[in-house]
Amino acid sequence: MRAARLIKMVLLLQARPSMTGAELARQLEVSERTVTRDALALSEAGVPVYADRGRSGGYRLIGGYRTRLTGLGRDEAEALFLSGLPGALRDMGLQDAASAARLKVSAALLPSLRDAPHSAAQRFHLDAPGWYQEPRTPALLPVIAEAVWSDHRIRGSYRRRDTEVERELEPYGLVLKAGVWYLCARAESTFRVYRIDRFSAVEADGAVFDRDGGFDLPAFWAERAAQFARSILRAEVVVRVTEAGARSLPHVTDRAAAEEALAAAAPPDERGRVTLTLPVESPDVAYSQLLSLGAEVEVLGPAALRERFAATAARMRDLYG
Repeated sequence: MRAARLIKMVLLLQARPSMTGAELARQLEVSERTVTRDALALSEAGVPVYADRGRSGGYRLIGGYRTRLTGLGRDEAEALFLSGLPGALRDMGLQDAASAARLKVSAALLPSLRDAPHSAAQRFHLDAPGWYQEPRTPALLPVIAEAVWSDHRIRGSYRRRDTEVERELEPYGLVLKAGVWYLCARAESTFRVYRIDRFSAVEADGAVFDRDGGFDLPAFWAERAAQFARSILRAEVVVRVTEAGARSLPHVTDRAAAEEALAAAAPPDERGRVTLTLPVESPDVAYSQLLSLGAEVEVLGPAALRERFAATAARMRDLYG
């Protein structure tokens, strides 16, 4: 365990000019005192780790010290090659760079690990788009991707409902969600999300912006995705579900909303049925979602939706006799 931590510490210092004890402790998930002991152990082993004292001090490697990748194990090597997404890299115009990088890493591996790229590719494949839809790569994606990698500001025309607006953006990151590309960017000190296929024109103005070091793309996306999921649930329906219906409800409606509604519901009645208030996008969406549960759900309100289900049940009774 400690040997792996020492190697990780060297690699972290190799990747950055200097790191504070607090930064290393956070990355290595240890205390700052442990970082101090590990730095001393590396120094005694011949690794030139130097500690700068003072409030702005930290740890750094001196003398251009570099380590090599010959210490990779098979699971580490295979995980490394799983990190590339061929389709996404191709769409962003980075396929050649990624291919060259994989070749360089492959050449650095021990002979016994040279099959890692092939074994990883045969065990995992990411198919990002959802079912029943043809993925389309936005024409402007390579231009935006280049601006993301180079930290260049962009100007673009963006379709917003029935109008087109001009935007000046600092492009921070790209997200591929269910076959749709999104740009996370800062505009007027506020981070927002834009669908890339809604840009009709984009150009980089050549100006480099200073990135916010505290911006965390995965955390930002998770927060915005959760906000979006909650924001579209603008209506409510009251339903009574059987035990089977309660188990299936999270699979046909918004999972988080269904689970929260079930947790807040009163105890089951004598027949095991639970009555709950469920947030939904609209009565029409609720109709199509809840209809798939058949007799495992009874809609109690609103009255118009209950009448719609009653009419559908009557037509089905007549159809099937």
